[in-house]
Amino acid sequence: MDVFVKNLPPAITQKQIEKFFRPHLAKLSIHTFSCRALKGKGSATSSAVITIPDARKARTFLEVHGQAGQGRENWGKVKHKLYYMKKPIYCSESNQIPDRFLLQALEKDEAKKLNAESRPSRPASRKIKRIFGITTLNCGQWDYVGEDLVFVTHFQEQRTGVMIFGGQSVIINLQPTGHVGPAQRVEMPYFDIQSFTIGSSADPTATFALRAPPKLFEELEAEDSLVESMRALGVGRKPVGFKRMRIMALRKSHEIIVSSCLCYRFVLQVPSDISLLLALKRAQEIPESRLWNTSNILKKDFPAQLTRLNTALGRSYPHPVSFEVNFQLQRLAQNGFLPPARVVGFLKSVIRNFGNVDDATLVASIRKLSHVVPYAGPETEASEYCVETLTDLLAEYQKSAALEDSYSHLAENYEHIALIHKAIVTPVGIILSGPEPEIINRVIRKYQEFSNYFLQVSFLDENMESIKYHRENSNEAIYHQRFKKVLESGINIAGRGYEFLGFSHSSLRSQACWFMAPFTLNGELLHAKLVISRLGDFSKIRSPAKCAARIGQAFSQTFSSIRLPAEAIQSLPDIKVNGRVFSDGVGTCSKSVMKMIWKEYAQSKDLKPTVFQIRFKGAKGMISLDSTLQGDALCLRPSMIKFEGTGEDIEICGAGLKPLPMYLNRPLIKILEDLGVKETVILDLQATAVEKLRMTTTSPVNAANFLQRNYIGRAARLPWLIRKLKDLDILFNDDDFLRNAVELVILVQLRELKYKSRILVEEGLTLYGIMDETGFLQEGQVYLPVRTEDGHVTLEGKVVVTRSPALHPGDVQVADAVDVPENSPLRDLYNCLVFSSKGQRDLPSQLSGGDLDGDLYNIIYMDGLFPKERSEPAEYPIVQPIDIGREVTRSDMTDFFIRFMENDQLGRIAVNHQTLADQRDAGTFDQDCIRLAELHSTAVDFSKTGIPADLSNLPRFSTSRPDFQAPGPRVLVEEKINLQDDESDDSDDSEEIEGTSLPRIKYYESGKVLGKLYRAIDEHRIFERIQQYSRAPQNILRAKQSPLDLVLKYVQDVTALIEWDHYSTWAMEIKEAYEENLVVTMIEYSPNHLHYISEVEVFCGSIVGKEGAPSKRLRETSGSMKDKHERDVAFTVACITQGEHDDRAHRAEVLERSIACLAAACLTGRVRRKVGRLVSFGWIAAAICLREVEKFQGII
Repeated sequence: MDVFVKNLPPAITQKQIEKFFRPHLAKLSIHTFSCRALKGKGSATSSAVITIPDARKARTFLEVHGQAGQGRENWGKVKHKLYYMKKPIYCSESNQIPDRFLLQALEKDEAKKLNAESRPSRPASRKIKRIFGITTLNCGQWDYVGEDLVFVTHFQEQRTGVMIFGGQSVIINLQPTGHVGPAQRVEMPYFDIQSFTIGSSADPTATFALRAPPKLFEELEAEDSLVESMRALGVGRKPVGFKRMRIMALRKSHEIIVSSCLCYRFVLQVPSDISLLLALKRAQEIPESRLWNTSNILKKDFPAQLTRLNTALGRSYPHPVSFEVNFQLQRLAQNGFLPPARVVGFLKSVIRNFGNVDDATLVASIRKLSHVVPYAGPETEASEYCVETLTDLLAEYQKSAALEDSYSHLAENYEHIALIHKAIVTPVGIILSGPEPEIINRVIRKYQEFSNYFLQVSFLDENMESIKYHRENSNEAIYHQRFKKVLESGINIAGRGYEFLGFSHSSLRSQACWFMAPFTLNGELLHAKLVISRLGDFSKIRSPAKCAARIGQAFSQTFSSIRLPAEAIQSLPDIKVNGRVFSDGVGTCSKSVMKMIWKEYAQSKDLKPTVFQIRFKGAKGMISLDSTLQGDALCLRPSMIKFEGTGEDIEICGAGLKPLPMYLNRPLIKILEDLGVKETVILDLQATAVEKLRMTTTSPVNAANFLQRNYIGRAARLPWLIRKLKDLDILFNDDDFLRNAVELVILVQLRELKYKSRILVEEGLTLYGIMDETGFLQEGQVYLPVRTEDGHVTLEGKVVVTRSPALHPGDVQVADAVDVPENSPLRDLYNCLVFSSKGQRDLPSQLSGGDLDGDLYNIIYMDGLFPKERSEPAEYPIVQPIDIGREVTRSDMTDFFIRFMENDQLGRIAVNHQTLADQRDAGTFDQDCIRLAELHSTAVDFSKTGIPADLSNLPRFSTSRPDFQAPGPRVLVEEKINLQDDESDDSDDSEEIEGTSLPRIKYYESGKVLGKLYRAIDEHRIFERIQQYSRAPQNILRAKQSPLDLVLKYVQDVTALIEWDHYSTWAMEIKEAYEENLVVTMIEYSPNHLHYISEVEVFCGSIVGKEGAPSKRLRETSGSMKDKHERDVAFTVACITQGEHDDRAHRAEVLERSIACLAAACLTGRVRRKVGRLVSFGWIAAAICLREVEKFQGII
């Protein structure tokens, strides 16, 4: 039931309403309820709605505190009158129908509370104070004067305010100075707090050392016209105002230090509050504090330090310092590892002591040094932080850097890879990283010897994710001042100025672009504008978005390029029917051209693709083999040619090497449900997937097969190793690292099932789409030739065809898969989906607006997943790109880049569609869902048209969400992998503090198939059973020696006469080299640049997200990390198997070297600062060693 409340103060907030009513409701045994404040424009009072799930209890409340009508006339009859700030509160039954989804969510919360109450309760703790008055804010760094730790203040604000320890962050609200100017706010998430130090009553301070800069805000006045006029991004029909604006710094003098000075010290208003600060240790979510009394030194020379550093980096020296080395030195200061003044001193030491060391070695050494530099603070001695110690560490790393760094070897050995420097622009600073190996594009390929003049730049929040929309916070200043200024003015690094160059379509989606610095080639100065002009003619394009997309073709990553003679280029007409282009984006090539591509794009000796995704001059799209063409021929269609480009090389973006697996996802599952597919079929598919995960740890063979299917530990031969250990009666379960590795991969897949419904369809595949060039296929027919290592097959019969993202029910269609005549040229194709060129409308355009320029299509041939109903495909009007009526400038394109970051609402629309489809009886057929599907299509095309989706008229729906959208527990990867739930609830003290968080979302149990899939997986129970089985006594040998020691003992017994001791020192160097590379990966692929991910995450190639399934960005980072670590392992394996010189003599002693490496790993390794003891090298060495033992025994 809804209770309507009137006569509340106009400025009252939802939290204040909840806090006021909670004790009154609790007296009537009402503990679960929801409040919604109703704001009336121009009204002297406010209203609210209180939703109580139990109607009987709600009526009891009204009998005590309510009245018959909604006016004042029945006020005298109220039994127990309620007053707020001495004014009467009128409560009555609402005349509106309660939100049924909110009622369901509240009933779910009530059941959860009752269940919690039935369990043994924790001892009640005393209430702790969470709000403290402050008088001063200091921003600076920990440093040392002699041996003494001091806090060096570079920015100070003597302003009163309050420091609030909320549920997830420390929040500081600063009052205006002398009642002039806006109030300001500082947010420091607990996750980013490195250390929390408390002073004494004589020095009443609280000091926080952070891993990342805090979020800064200014409070906005209600009448602020700038914000009030902004278009609403939230659900609703009218523009909404924001409460505060995200800013870059508290003041101008704060701006220059905010990104590098990551320590904040606050002076308490009441000195005796020190003891109450110490009591916060009882709150589990608040970082542990420690007492440490230090003096404060006020300095304001940080800008001067930066100037001295920049001057030093740009100066000429007797031994010239390269840009690559200077980049690493600037990174030390800019990323907050060391103060600029200390970097200046360190630079002098580098010049003095390492002037003759080659650049690659010195760069690798400084990078590794940055990963072990201790954080200045109470836990670090002054001697660990001085220039002399840093120089000694650099010398130590320099000795092994040449051996361990596989980056430079990778760039040297592969033409399609270059080492690229990177910068991440955040709201307050610029973080430098790299260089890292990247697949090159047309521009980098053309100027590959100048690759360090190109810079990959991302625009992200301090947590390395995209800046998120928040209904109370405006990001206007971040986008249009901070980010725009960088795009317009460029970035200066080590005396080199980089300016905006361009971006690809995929990099635009990930909010990244390319910058370049001018350089001289053949006596000519090349700069960004000149480089772009030589890619082709873009002068006729009048749309900034379209122009950027066309230039962006040159920034697509390409694996190889093949030079063709001009006479090989031929033209084909497009196939058009009813104004639709059936051949949109697809051409052909002859057998001889295909052979040229195979030679350059040699990914497999046996599998030679017959379809490729290409870039050529101004053309883009797919080409397929046409065996009827003679000689060298590349046939392009007008629909492929986007602009008049330059160059003679075909560049390869992708190929149909093999059929990709097909996975269901939530949008597709919802459509299939609405098209009549039985939910039991989908539930059974998921149950099968879960059962396979359960069975993984039941035997080493299952575990090995599981790792092999998921391409885990390929370079280390991990699947083979686990099978071999079984043959030796050594179980992988007995080793903590191997067991954690298998369990982590299982958990990642289990979470993908639960939180994304990513369910493998065995009778399904994913392929590139092309067109039938022969005209054999009729309307509604497709040709599906598939070739794998197991052979060749042509699918026939009814198949479901779709394409992601699918939101409209018509995005799923059924086609007839047919075979073609024996003499058909189509017989030469495989691993592609061939569409018909006939009919009223081409099938690709019916599937989420697809075409044939490189789109991947999903095919299902499982009977149970065939729709019982059919929906007409969507028919959206074509949106014409914005035409500015003149030639597009660089400023136009950077403006579009900003607008895209600010207005890219694809994810928001998709989530709203998912919610609405769950709440409406018609599901995805509901007209509001159809409208959202159209908005999603507009949002997809935003990158090409420049026209964002208009969200001002989003459909209204319940603010409660289906349970399958709820976040999951956080994963803690420690000695044992654990799932940690958020145990707080709405009544927590931390959540009662005004302004510390948004109201919690209420989740109801969805009755649709997605809800049933979600609840069918009890993440805790399943994972605990998997862990219990893998750790059960009968599955663990519990030998006195570790599994790795047992392997070494076995090897030594078998090879007792083999001498290997002469390789012991070399083996320790190889181990050290591998582990140093591993540490680099653990830090540089971490979501937070000052926080490490675990060794097991790196080894398995999966960075575990904070909650639920990882974000898209985290998945992409995991993929890059996995590739990098696989390369490092392969490099380490090559060092062991080939030796230093890769000659016959060294290859002959592989067994000796591998035994030495295994023995080195079994020694007690050093405990590394910040990461502890690393162990994976031992298992890499064990796999090589056991393989060589088999050769020694004549087994292989």
